[in-house]
Amino acid sequence: MDWKKEWKVLAAIVAVFLACFYLPVGTARFDRSIFEALALVKWYAREHVLTCLVPAFFIAGGISVFVSQASVMKYLGARANKVLAYGVASVSGSILAVCSCTVLPLFAGIYKMGAGLGPATTFLYAGPAINVLAIVLTARVLGLELGVARAVGAIVFGVVIGLAMHFIFRKGEVAKAEAQAAMPEAEAARPLWQNVLYFASMVGILVFANWGKPASQTGVWFAIYTLKWFLTSLSAAALGVILVLWFGVKWWKLLLVAAPTAALASLLPRYPAIAFTVAVVGASAVAATDKGEAGEWFGATWSFAKQILPLLLLGVLIAGALLGRPGEEGLIPSSWVSAAVGGNSLRANFFASIAGAFMYFATLTEVPIVEGLIGSGMGKGPALALLLAGPAMSLPSLLVIRSVMGNKKTLAFILLVVIMATITGMAFGTLFR
Repeated sequence: MDWKKEWKVLAAIVAVFLACFYLPVGTARFDRSIFEALALVKWYAREHVLTCLVPAFFIAGGISVFVSQASVMKYLGARANKVLAYGVASVSGSILAVCSCTVLPLFAGIYKMGAGLGPATTFLYAGPAINVLAIVLTARVLGLELGVARAVGAIVFGVVIGLAMHFIFRKGEVAKAEAQAAMPEAEAARPLWQNVLYFASMVGILVFANWGKPASQTGVWFAIYTLKWFLTSLSAAALGVILVLWFGVKWWKLLLVAAPTAALASLLPRYPAIAFTVAVVGASAVAATDKGEAGEWFGATWSFAKQILPLLLLGVLIAGALLGRPGEEGLIPSSWVSAAVGGNSLRANFFASIAGAFMYFATLTEVPIVEGLIGSGMGKGPALALLLAGPAMSLPSLLVIRSVMGNKKTLAFILLVVIMATITGMAFGTLFR
């Protein structure tokens, strides 16, 4: 037996045994952390998987199948016009009220289709960070200064991080650009306007199904909220018409899905998620059994789901065990976090950036969390650092990013976000005490 190889296996077995042997089962904090981990996974599954991730998977699958590689490379590729590429990537998330996890299938889709590392990581950061609803809520709850700083910082961050990633890994990007230059221009399967309407219908489903209830019960945001499921249904109906007219899906198959969905929506208006689930399952069955483009679309969607969903749920489980849910504690006491981000010191800003990079924030939940921390003594600088690092990254999302980009690029992305958030927080805390 070659013990030079086997000692690592032995060490791993001993480590796992000791961890099991000394598990602090029965202690209040450990038991509470297990409960919080399971509770956060349950909440995530109920609130985000069906209405957030599933539409995002279908959009990513559509990008993979129906958007030509030449089109992606033209606007976001390694040889694309830099102003256009980074401009599009930095503001494209403004219409998507998504968190750091929901943006992952979209990022994986454009990256695998040939998007340059710089524009792809700009989209990865700016997608959740430039959320218009979150910025408006930040300005109203935390003050105009933080709201404006978050909006400007998110756009600038996205571009700078993308440019830095391109520079750090420029050798690979040069090779990608040379390979793309040798590729022939692909012919479009259908006119651009048809693809635009196709993706717009899916984005409509994603946005309206996740439209949150605003604090004020007046105004445009609340009016949209009251009509969210009606607008979601209109978007879904538009998608169905598009699939029939341009993708060759049989109309009667979609009618078999639409009929029970409409019936459930009428009979159970207080439980719209049931009708939404039936629609998703039915549409998936129709697409999966289609032998044309719809079948390819579902195949690509399923590939993204298999790759991303298990890692996300594992990451949410770990994040819940360590940090708990908003307002609850995990293994790490919330008092430690509050004490670490007090004032505007370099340590406070750095810790806020690190905590934000690994904590999971659902869309818009970062605002009340930061509000509570400010009430506990958090400085304005660390507050901005947390707002810039938090929504764009999380432990669950980093596990997926690693599977897409690899260890080195993921580590570089983390360091860039943390360093820039720390510096920006320090500068903001100095200017606005």
